[in-house]
Amino acid sequence: MAEIHDLIMQHGRERARELVPRDQRPLVDAAAAVLADESRAMGITYSGFCLTALPHKRIPDDQTWRRDGHRVTLVVQPGVLLVGGKEKLFGVPYGSRARLIMLYLQTRALQSNSREVELGASMRDWMSRMNVSTGGQSYRDVKEQCNRLSACHLTFFWDEADAKGRGSKFAKDSIVVGGLTFTEEDYRQGSLWEERVLLSESFFKSLREHPVPVLESAIREISSKSMAIDVYIWLAYRLHSLSEATKISWQSLYAQFGGGYDEIRHFKTRFPDTLRVALNVYPEAKVEVNREGMVLHPSLPPIASDRRQAALFAM
Repeated sequence: MAEIHDLIMQHGRERARELVPRDQRPLVDAAAAVLADESRAMGITYSGFCLTALPHKRIPDDQTWRRDGHRVTLVVQPGVLLVGGKEKLFGVPYGSRARLIMLYLQTRALQSNSREVELGASMRDWMSRMNVSTGGQSYRDVKEQCNRLSACHLTFFWDEADAKGRGSKFAKDSIVVGGLTFTEEDYRQGSLWEERVLLSESFFKSLREHPVPVLESAIREISSKSMAIDVYIWLAYRLHSLSEATKISWQSLYAQFGGGYDEIRHFKTRFPDTLRVALNVYPEAKVEVNREGMVLHPSLPPIASDRRQAALFAM
């Protein structure tokens, strides 16, 4: 995406829009918004989410989800909540809403240095900044993903080579242990924005030990595209830690990002477009796509190192 960034830097946003095909103008708008972001506000995610991913679309509610990343495997099992005094099965969380909710919870937990996170006005404002409506069907979508995140059992299994540095797995209480369940009565009363969420001790500990900063404005510009979010945070985690060019095979890319694609050949035709969207909001990223897969090159992180250290130290 260097060409779009170069056009914006040389000619400005409006002229850049005129110089690209009509279907690329949204990319110009997104890239310009990130380049113009002076606040450089930061979000935080756990390193495990940079190497694996939740499903992009709904899967059967009784189905377990598994994704394999670089030296890590994510397993998510559906769970049961009491709704109106009766047990109800909730399937695995999915899509962009689940990812945004998790990003908010992780960021606020570290900012407040507490595993208890307020949902209220802070979450409403943050979701609005991410271009997510807080009413109507969007509210119901958020509520559904909240219930799924609260019910599911999520475990990261690290390879032994990495376990010493990053821990082996979470307890079965998973990420959320209280406060993230809502009923239709809650919706009518607007309770989603008044509740508190309690993260599990094991997840909060792992998050504090292995946080990965991402640029809030970049997430905002791709907030409706779940795979682009996954690719962006993966690049934010991998690129700045490289000391030399690193090859990633199509098979590895498919294992990590190809959930929802029955065949790798279908994934290979669509992934470059998703990568383009992610790179568009990460101008520092240096990658290449070829017949064998991708080549990652050492790159600057989306958040400057001095700001990363200062912010994380303050947390």
